[in-house]
Amino acid sequence: MKKQLVHIKGTKEGLVLRLDDQCAYAELVEELERKVSEGSIDGTVDVQLHLGNRYISKDQQQQLVDIVQYTGSMHVAKMHSDVITIEESREKLLTSQSETFVGIVRSGQVLESSGDIIVIGDVNPNGKIEAVGNIFVLGNLKGIVHAGIEGNRDAVIVASHFEPTHVLIADQIEVMSNESPFVKNHVEQLFAYLNTDGIISYERLQEVRKIRPLLSTVKGGS
Repeated sequence: MKKQLVHIKGTKEGLVLRLDDQCAYAELVEELERKVSEGSIDGTVDVQLHLGNRYISKDQQQQLVDIVQYTGSMHVAKMHSDVITIEESREKLLTSQSETFVGIVRSGQVLESSGDIIVIGDVNPNGKIEAVGNIFVLGNLKGIVHAGIEGNRDAVIVASHFEPTHVLIADQIEVMSNESPFVKNHVEQLFAYLNTDGIISYERLQEVRKIRPLLSTVKGGS
């Protein structure tokens, strides 16, 4: 019995096509063309392509998209692969690194990080921290902080004493004022994050593991 190379599964978002990652690429293309031509769909449905551990070039990616979309009844919304390029690997390694700054971030000073940053000291008013990843301030935070500057919406901002003038996470910004009673009444051990609606929210530091369980791979207590 011939092995099935293209597995199709329906979900509430559309269709998921899981493509065999062990067979020859030409065989995969042949079966994908046959499966797509056999289908009969009313309207247009979104499709996710899962490549598994197969590495393909950009031209091959486009070829697969063209095959799926040929009939006009399917649209490739996402393409997933468990394989990344050396360049992507280096970029992920760079952004996953954390830097430590010991000292005071003074007024007018801008501290930048390509990953996470830990500041052991205070951030004065008009001092600024920008990080691709998370920001951790072990001191008084009274300046401007921008975490996830390249679009990481899972980034958080943590401070021992939380009184910033501006909080930015990814593309969201909030100018702090007395209109934030929770922050005003809980300035000690606080962190900021984007909630499920994409709005900047605040919570006690004890809740960080519930809200961001994948924040760190370091093992913690219960």
